[in-house]
Parts: sequence; structure tokens; C-alpha cells
Amino acid sequence: MEKQYFIIIYLTIFGICILHAQSTKGYHLVWSDEFNEASLDTSSWSYETGQNGWGNNELEDYTYGKNVQVKNGYLSIIARKENSQYTSGRICTRDKRVFTYGLVEIRAKLPWGTGTWPALWMLGADEKTVGWPSCGELDIMEHVGKQPGYIHCSLHDLSGYGATPYTGVIYLKNPFTRYHLYAMEWTKQYIRYFVDGHVVYEYNPDQKTAANWPFDKPFYFIFNIAIGGGWGGPKVDDTIFPQTMKVDYVRIYQK
Repeated sequence: MEKQYFIIIYLTIFGICILHAQSTKGYHLVWSDEFNEASLDTSSWSYETGQNGWGNNELEDYTYGKNVQVKNGYLSIIARKENSQYTSGRICTRDKRVFTYGLVEIRAKLPWGTGTWPALWMLGADEKTVGWPSCGELDIMEHVGKQPGYIHCSLHDLSGYGATPYTGVIYLKNPFTRYHLYAMEWTKQYIRYFVDGHVVYEYNPDQKTAANWPFDKPFYFIFNIAIGGGWGGPKVDDTIFPQTMKVDYVRIYQK
């Protein structure tokens, strides 16, 4: 990958920083998908399907493969307006690639436009047993098109969810035209989010309990574009479609 530097603005300090990838010193690569195959690697990924976005008052119908492409070293998740229906893609590594702790890097370019809600995130692998938010959720990148350029890095657990008290926000001028590096360092002590190598948010409760720290067990990846919903909506600009989230790679390193 060519070395790139981008300018971002931290909302909390309004500072301007030169950006680069965070260090992987002390870590080694344990898994990656560079999307260099002719199709999605179904030994690592599964398609998740269903209407109405699995809740959140979303509008999309997640299809089996029709809205997901792998070509020329990139994963594309494509949201479309087809007649009166919004279609999109959602893939996950549940039961195939699960991880506990590590440094995650995802290089991606985002869709744009009012109504889009792309996300690169993780859920606890025990979700079906204990439910959400007890399973824990790690949102490495979320963006809603009605707030263009504002990247959210968040997490959810029993001690804080819904209103999302555990979150950091950063503004990027060009997440739709350039690739940026969205990353998370997850250890026994803390969870730290980065964009282009700079810290956006750190979560580190002094006293870790079942309510505030369900992050000591395996998690799996989910990549998707939602349409509308409680956060992404209520308005959707139908003139923007199709919209694509492109992922160059996902890599996870561990100590």
C-alpha cells in the first residue's frame, strides 16, 4: 500500500494532525482477508439475509450475495434502490473467524448520501445465547450519511447502550473519495479506536464487571450498509443509489 497522509479534525480539540498507520510493534498477523480471490471467501465469511435491517426501523433487504462483490483486490458492499425496495449486503465471520483481543485494521472507502449507514463492527460470539447488549458490541467505524464526514467509533455493553455513551467522533473531509484506515486495539485492560493512526476514543473502566466488560471472550466481524433506520434515517435520498462501501483489506494482529 502506498504511504498516504490525510488531514483530519478532532472534534474535541479542533487540532490538525498529520496521519499515519499506528504501530504493530509487538504484534504478529494471525489472519487477514486481502480480497484477492475471484469471489467472497466463504470459509471465512457468511452472508446474512433478511428484511427490514434486523431491526432499528431500517429499510433494507439484505440479499444472499447479490449486493456483495469481490473484484480486483477489493470487497464491495452495494446498496441499491430496486423499484420500491432497498437492497444491501451484510457479511459476517460468525462461527468461522472469531478472535479475543488483538489489533484490528480495516482500510475502507465509504458510501455517501442521506439515508446510508455503513458499519465495520464486531459482536460477541455468544450473542445468540446471552442476547444484546450482554454479548457486547465493538463499532470500529460507523457513519450516517445525513452527517457527512463524521466517523463514530463506539462500543455497547450492559452498562451503556442505546444512547451510546461510550463513543468518540472524528471528522474526515474525504472518507467517500479516499481510503482511510479504521483500527482498534483490544487488550485485557482497554479498547482503543484509531482513524489513520490517531486515537479517537479509549474505553478503560477501572473496575471491570460483567456489565461493563463483556470484552474478554471471542468476537466476530460484521460489515454492512444499512439504509434509513433509527439513526441513519428517517429521510433517504433516492437519487444517490447505488452506493458502495469498498474494503481493501481486514487484518488482525495478536501478541
